[in-house]
Order: sequence, then C-alpha cells, then structure tokens
Amino acid sequence: MGGNLLGERFTALSFGESHGKCVGVVVDGCPAGLALDESDIQHQLDLRKPGQSIITTQRKEEDRVEILSGVFRGYTTGAPICMLIWNKDSDSKAYEFIKNIPRPGHADYPAMVKYGGFADYRGSGRFSGRLTATIVMAGAIAQKLLKHTLGIETMAYTLEIGGIRASQVSVDAARKDRYSNEVRCPDQAAAEKMKMAILEAKRNGDSLGGVIECTTLGIPVGLGEPIFGSLESDLSKALFSIPAVKGVEFGSGFEGSKKKGSENNDLYFMQDNKVTTRTNNSGGILGGLSNGMPIVSRVAFKPASSIAKEQTTLDILNKEQTNLVVPGRHDPCVVPRAPPVVECAVSLVLADHAIRSAMIPPVLR
Repeated sequence: MGGNLLGERFTALSFGESHGKCVGVVVDGCPAGLALDESDIQHQLDLRKPGQSIITTQRKEEDRVEILSGVFRGYTTGAPICMLIWNKDSDSKAYEFIKNIPRPGHADYPAMVKYGGFADYRGSGRFSGRLTATIVMAGAIAQKLLKHTLGIETMAYTLEIGGIRASQVSVDAARKDRYSNEVRCPDQAAAEKMKMAILEAKRNGDSLGGVIECTTLGIPVGLGEPIFGSLESDLSKALFSIPAVKGVEFGSGFEGSKKKGSENNDLYFMQDNKVTTRTNNSGGILGGLSNGMPIVSRVAFKPASSIAKEQTTLDILNKEQTNLVVPGRHDPCVVPRAPPVVECAVSLVLADHAIRSAMIPPVLR
C-alpha cells in the first residue's frame, strides 16, 4: 500500500502536485444517504486557501472544489467520491534554477534521492503544503458525517505563535471566535501580538512556527483498536501527515511527564447519570480508546522553511557550497492556515473509527 492512502473503512486517497494541473482526493467508504454538495466542502477550503491576508502567501488560488463522482441528487451514493481543485496561479520558473540546489528545511534532497531525480520539484510537488487541501476536502465530508450521525464536533485554533501563547480558551470561545481574526486565535489580545510578530519576521525575511490546539466534543466511549490501531496512533499518523508538523501531544502531554501519578490521574465520578472524570489529563483517550471525555490534542508546527534570508546549501551537481535565497511566494507562518486542516485530519480518523466500530451504518436514513 502506498503512502497516499489514509484510513481502513473510511479512506482518503490524495493525488496531485503543488504546481501540477490539480490537487484532489478520492474518498471511499462514505455511507450512502448523507446530504452533500460542493458548498459543504467549499466552506472549509475557503478557511484554508492562500492569499487571504498580509500574513499568508500571496499565491492567489480560487480553490473551487468540483465533485466528480459519488453524489447523486444531493446525497452520497456509497460509491467513491472524487473531488479536485485546479491549480491556476502557480509560477514554476524559479524552481528550474534551484532544482539541483536543495532548500534548507525542505524535502528536496531526500526526495531527489528516493525518486531518482524524477519527482516533481516545482513548488515542492507532493511535499507542499498545497496538498493539505486534499486533507480538507476529505475531512469536510468526515466532519459532516460525524456531526449528522453522532453529534461530534471538532474545533481547532491557534494556541501559540513565535512563543506568544493564548490564555486558556473555553469551548464557547473556540466555537465562536476561532476564525474571528487573521491568526485564528480566540484570544484577541494574544492574536494581535501574534500578528505583529509574524509581520516582524516577514520584514526580516524570516518565519515563525507555533502550536494548534484541537478539541473534539461528543465522542462516544470505545473508539480505537488496540494495539497498533489505537486512537492516538491513528490520530498522530494523520496529524504528522500535515507538512511542517513536528510534534503531537494529547491531554497533559509532555507536561504530564513532570507530574506525579496522583496529580495526573483523572478521577471518575457520576454527573447527570453519566460516568465522567474531574480532569482530562488523558486528553480523552486511555489505552488507545476514547473514554467519552473531549479529545484534546496539540500540534506543533515548525517555522516555514522557505525564507527570504540568504542561507548556505549545496549545489548537488557541482558538489560545491553555495548561497541561496529561496524564490517564490511563501507563508511567513503556516499556523494561521492550519486550524481547518487539523480539524479535517482529526475528523477523517474519527469517521474511520466510528465506521469500524459500527457506530455509523452503511446507509443513513
């Protein structure tokens, strides 16, 4: 099985390249009878697309989705759903001059070796953040399916950029305010500081990284398959498939490693005739299975690798050191465009596990 397929029962097959004709995805395993049209997908794509503000890449892509199969008379048919968006504003000229000069922080060199020089290097090809659009297209269907059948809701937002961290964000604030500003942070005061930090890095020809926090509500107990199909395992795989992601944690995560067991354990009690816990240090997952509490994860993004500062690298053909200023249009920080991608990646995994656990039937009534 190739590396372009995610999931077992609800699957997403990603295709296309950053500067190719299009990028797209084939979703298989979606139950028949889900009301679906292009506007359901477009809403999430619009949140992710480039060129929306001064803190993102100025590549202007409409990202207008086309559904080619699997939907008839406004409902899914149970057949594979093929979707694509056309690349209309790619400019590949600069990449011809650096095709043998690997950019620091990019996959250029390992891809050159792995594919024997045949990989599409324009705009990073298959390794580009452009391919997150395929995650969003598939994940938008998963989001609607989960909401319609199980009432599951996933919300991701910017928690930190360049060391500037938001104050504790409530569920209501995340739901209401996560897309209310350019950096997608519900804490408006922190959001303004983050924006200024990004602009400062951009002026200096540099970039910033950050952290996305994601919360999923309404999760039933028992999603996940021990041991290699644990919910954390599969969520981590999907989240690490997002370009620039270098860290994933759940619940108390790395901070929990500093606590005592008596401090980190989540104590059970009854509330409204339902088993719950007083804290959620587990992040909603125990032993790889959902425990009914909100699934809380944090995703660390490295600083964008394409920067305007001069850097040293190698000319692979001549085997000589050379200097490079990366050409093209790039995000000084990828984090503001990442929340819908994280939401959709998480939703893909949850939909797959819900179908595997028979919590979602093959035909919706």
